[in-house]
Parts: sequence; structure tokens; C-alpha cells
Amino acid sequence: MFRSLVRINQHQILNRTVNFSKRGVSSTPAITEVVGKWNTLSPEEQSDITKKIEELQKQDWQRLSLEEKKAAYYISFGNYGPREFYESRHTGKVIAGVTGLLIVSSGFFYMTKKAVTEHPKTLNKEWEEATNERMRQQKANPITGISSEGYKGKGYVVSD
Repeated sequence: MFRSLVRINQHQILNRTVNFSKRGVSSTPAITEVVGKWNTLSPEEQSDITKKIEELQKQDWQRLSLEEKKAAYYISFGNYGPREFYESRHTGKVIAGVTGLLIVSSGFFYMTKKAVTEHPKTLNKEWEEATNERMRQQKANPITGISSEGYKGKGYVVSD
């Protein structure tokens, strides 16, 4: 009695294994190589595969093969289109562009400094002392500043 049960169970296990291995091969050959060929496929083929994967995902996920699951993941989250990684050439272009802008801006700064050599007329000691007198007349900052009683600071005089 037990031998017959063991044989039946072995037969069922073998049948499941065979059925599972048949299901393990994807029904569409294009789905099995989505990761490698996705960028070379035409937009029509990509939309066809996407529709097939969507239909397969509506079924029980236990019935999907590993290739179909990988294809579904790649289509949803793969590194293609806007999620594609930048190539190493891009980094060199960015570094060259930033270096070029730094050189141009440094040259512009140097040229403007060389072109304007004279100081403004307000950067002399007489002008700054006149500013101090005017602030005292207007009583600017009477609590702690130049117009306060007993002020001993320089005020607006900064040049020597």
C-alpha cells in the first residue's frame, strides 16, 4: 500500500518537474534576450514585447519563468533611455568645459584690473575725514557710533 503511494508521489513529482521545465523556457524568444537586445530593437518591437510582458504579469507570478521576470524588471527599471549611464567621454567634456570657463573668466578679470588702474576719488584720507565731520553734524549713530559722547574710534577713516 505504501509502495503504491510512493510511486504515485514520485510520478507526480516527475510530472511537475517536467511541466516546470517546459514552462521555464519563455514562450517568446525575444523576451529571453531583452536585456542584451533592447537598444537595438525598433520601437514597434519594444512596444510588442512590453505588451506581452504586461499580459504575462497579469498572471500568477509563480508561473513566470526567470527570464520573463528579468525582462519585466529590465523594462520597468533597466538602464536604457533616460536612465542610461553616462559614458566616460562625458566626464572629460565636463572637465574641459569647466577648465575653459575658469581660464576665460580669469583672463577677463585680469584685463579689467589692468584697464582700470586709478582709485576712486573717495579713497583718500581727506575725503574720509570729511565724511566723519558730516556724520557728526548729522548725528549719525548717537548711541555707540561716531556722534556718541567720548567716541575715540577712527570712524570712516580706513586709508593710511
